[in-house]
Amino acid sequence: MERPRPYAISLVWFFSLGGLGLFFPFYSLYLRENLGLSGTEVGWVLACLPLVGLVAQPAWGQIADRTGSRSRLLLWIGLGAGAGYAGLALGRGFAVMALLTALLAFFSSALIPSTMAVTLAVTRDRGPHSFGLARTWGTVGFLVTVVAFPPLLDLIEDRLGATSGPGVSEPALAVMFPLTGILVAISGFVALALPRSGSVAVRADRGDWRRLLSHGPYLRLLVFAFLAYLALQGPMGLFPIYVRAHGGSIDTVSRLWILMLLVEIPLIALSGASLTRIGARGLLGVGVVAGGVRWAVCGFYPESALVVPMQALHGVVVAGLVIGAPLYVEETVPERLRSTGQGVLAMIGVSLGGMASNVSSGWLLEHYGPDAPYAVAGVGALALGALLPILLPRPSRAPDGHA
Repeated sequence: MERPRPYAISLVWFFSLGGLGLFFPFYSLYLRENLGLSGTEVGWVLACLPLVGLVAQPAWGQIADRTGSRSRLLLWIGLGAGAGYAGLALGRGFAVMALLTALLAFFSSALIPSTMAVTLAVTRDRGPHSFGLARTWGTVGFLVTVVAFPPLLDLIEDRLGATSGPGVSEPALAVMFPLTGILVAISGFVALALPRSGSVAVRADRGDWRRLLSHGPYLRLLVFAFLAYLALQGPMGLFPIYVRAHGGSIDTVSRLWILMLLVEIPLIALSGASLTRIGARGLLGVGVVAGGVRWAVCGFYPESALVVPMQALHGVVVAGLVIGAPLYVEETVPERLRSTGQGVLAMIGVSLGGMASNVSSGWLLEHYGPDAPYAVAGVGALALGALLPILLPRPSRAPDGHA
């Protein structure tokens, strides 16, 4: 019998999200300042990630479910994403960055939903808190890198003698790309230690995925996820530009992320208890409303002292939406369609909703200023939270019979 390695999936999360801690908080700032792209161009480059994810996420999910090789696929996804992140350092100009970001997205967009599916499989029989504790190591990795990167960047710039130019606050910011690539590639290698049998290796039959298309609760979750990411995703990607517009620096962005993540860690670790108390549907409602309040304050009261403490709500959004939606899927889809269910959720929510959100937020930034995306997002998310009882039923599992 294969010996379980409970630490391995935690390390996959640690290194994969640790890489994102170098990339996600600062990528839009790099595009805006270092490459000089317009707000609309920044929005379109960021939209390339979810645009390619529309194809990549369900495709990788289907491969995983049909082959049962969910753990092994994480190796190739991690290595491909690592190469994609490192390759961004070669780009200059809007067209090239859009192309390189699209190539990256073929792998990176599948990394989180694939890891989520494997985590749900390997922690299924280890108690109610095992999933949350494993996923928490991802947030810890993100926290470590987002804290360490600004002083590391200062050190690199001092060694290189790099000086800031007009409108460029961090001239050596491109160093984040190879560093991100290394960490994400390590996460792929760690996946070699994951179990390859049991629940993680259950296979689906050909055409089995069609069963999801006739299951009402799952379809309505997809609609809700699309609307939630439409409201919340774009402003998150533009957050460093918002901070800079109000006098902050890359160190300010880092400090705000520390606040976000320190709240996120215990909330994710205790997500099993929250699921028992209020259910996946309740988590989704809390997450969307928290995101609405956060962005509404940023948009309508940008100079208020409330803006900084409002960033603590990021942890509530992650525990509610980013964790609640996959848990809803886990309670809704057959086990053998676990990866497909998570992949399609990511396709509709993170990719389709995120793409529309990035493009519209970039347009609002360019035409109405840095506060506009947050005001619109806040109103939209609060409205969606109010409509949750109508839009989303309690989760119920689709029939498990084979087609």
